[in-house]
Amino acid sequence: MANSKRQLFIKRRLRVRNKLRRTNRGRMRLSVHRSNKNISVQLIDDVNGVTVASASSLEKGFGAVGKNNVETAAKVGAAIAERAKKAGVEEAYFDRGGFLFHGKVKALADAAREGGLKI
Repeated sequence: MANSKRQLFIKRRLRVRNKLRRTNRGRMRLSVHRSNKNISVQLIDDVNGVTVASASSLEKGFGAVGKNNVETAAKVGAAIAERAKKAGVEEAYFDRGGFLFHGKVKALADAAREGGLKI
């Protein structure tokens, strides 16, 4: 029987997360969540279980709420890079979850790199 889209998503998410756990060397995790209307990102310290910084397209200044496009994702990526610098974080692992590294997720990662965050 073929896997459903949801089952494939969960398999991808677990595969990515497990690889990050194995190769993590004390770095923070940059976790992305993309919905149909918005995109959000968190900088998470897994050792202490604390969110250090976050950014979302729901915040003011990122364009119209519900307008989930590549430009909005790039603005969110630049914002998380700026907030990470303020928190003293220079490098992190990029946790795309079960989302493909394409389109909005890629734009967010590229903008965070341009903002000075090593991913």
